[in-house]
Amino acid sequence: MALAKTRSVALVGVDGFVVDVEAAITSGVPGLHLVGLPDAALNEARDRVRAAIFNSGEPWPGRHVTISLFPASLPKKGSGFDLSIAISLLAAAETIEPAACAGMVMMGELGLDGRVRAVPGVLPAVLAAANAGYRTVVVPRANAAEAELVPGIEVIAASSLHGLLCHLRGQAPPPEPDEADPPPFTPCLDGLTTRSRDLRGDLDLADVRGQAEARRALEISAAGGHHLFFYGPPGCGKTMLAERLPTLLPPLDREAALEATAIHSVAGTLPPGQPLITRPPFYAPHHTATRAAMVGGGQGRLLQPGAASLAHQGILFLDEAPEYNAGVLDALRQPLEEGEVMIARAGASTRFPARFTLVLAANPCPCAAAKSIDCTCPPAVRHKYLARISGPLLDRIDLKLELHPATRAELRYDLELVERSEVVAERVLGARERAAKRLAGTPWRTNAEIPGPQLRRRFLPSPEAMASVDRVLQTGELSARGLDRVLRTAWTCADLAGRDTPSAADLDSAFALWTGRRS
Repeated sequence: MALAKTRSVALVGVDGFVVDVEAAITSGVPGLHLVGLPDAALNEARDRVRAAIFNSGEPWPGRHVTISLFPASLPKKGSGFDLSIAISLLAAAETIEPAACAGMVMMGELGLDGRVRAVPGVLPAVLAAANAGYRTVVVPRANAAEAELVPGIEVIAASSLHGLLCHLRGQAPPPEPDEADPPPFTPCLDGLTTRSRDLRGDLDLADVRGQAEARRALEISAAGGHHLFFYGPPGCGKTMLAERLPTLLPPLDREAALEATAIHSVAGTLPPGQPLITRPPFYAPHHTATRAAMVGGGQGRLLQPGAASLAHQGILFLDEAPEYNAGVLDALRQPLEEGEVMIARAGASTRFPARFTLVLAANPCPCAAAKSIDCTCPPAVRHKYLARISGPLLDRIDLKLELHPATRAELRYDLELVERSEVVAERVLGARERAAKRLAGTPWRTNAEIPGPQLRRRFLPSPEAMASVDRVLQTGELSARGLDRVLRTAWTCADLAGRDTPSAADLDSAFALWTGRRS
């Protein structure tokens, strides 16, 4: 019996697990038998691998071949195991030396002509291999830049099975056709649409006329990562403000960039030619999005991240929020609290990171009249419309603000005299640096991430500053969760003002923003 082994990686969500791919050639009926809980796409690797080996000029063993994927109890999915299966089979047939591939981790889909095609999830797979102690990975050429983001890893970019075999044999590489590799295909979740254009290149906060309080709320949200809710008549600037929030945010640090990139790698949504996401993502799903499209899901083992995870380390904007299904909105309550989504199905369960800034926008009533005097909706209808956004969800929103239409003077105001995004972004960066210095040595990056117990234990303002907040706590106007939200916002206000601790004015302003009242 001839035996050889390579390794690949199975992904469950964004977590990778190294899999031993063993090939054994024995006597028996000729054919290839695949064991180890493969899904349908992986089962079809038998035909892809056979055709790729023949078209690469290599002999096919005329005996029974068994491919085992260990651990057998771990579900495996996708076509990313093709390359490791083909190499282990050829090593077992002694076409190449088994030792030449024993210490490598391989991933890639094989075309029938032997070309190695791109697959999703390469970054988290290579991270898993590195964490398991492996130092050499073989990936498709189209995924090489993504794999090279992991430090301390030797990346072998394979264009074809024949070229990889030449490398393993120590031969000169063959000439490869210079063709653009197609991106990996990943089925889109229903109802999820995103803003494809760059929301930073052509947008500026100076485009918004008036709305001084809304600009201030936007700056506080950017500085502390606070969730935000704008409501008001159409045309008052809710969507314009939300779309300009990314222009105020600093670039992602290395750790955050890798986290965001790993999710988009699994989802197959990495921008072409951009292996690392360095700017906070901005996702705006349509109001017809399903719960699976919003928080992730799928059938069996085919679990995919939703908009909440694709917006990780960035912004999730829900325009016309009352038009969303109530169950879809309430599904966001867990990620808003815990920063991750837990998805459980009969065949598998996994977690997706989902720490984002939520921005909601809503009209005050279904008719959406531009002027309040033109509205025909009774008070009960207006109340019922906004009540589609549940109280527990609103309780998790730090900043709530009612917007009014800009005045004629504001509309005619000279744009040259309005603060541009780059000016506000400098203040945001300064506030974030002050927060980072205060939170050094902790796992938190922004004020919005500090857990409530730690906030009250380590970052409680002075009793004098807390006097007004204590009064509203006593009257029941402020909940325990609301207190945490107010304290976090007050710290951000202090950071923006350059103060070492929140003042009474900061706490009053934070409470007014939490309740939605004008300060």
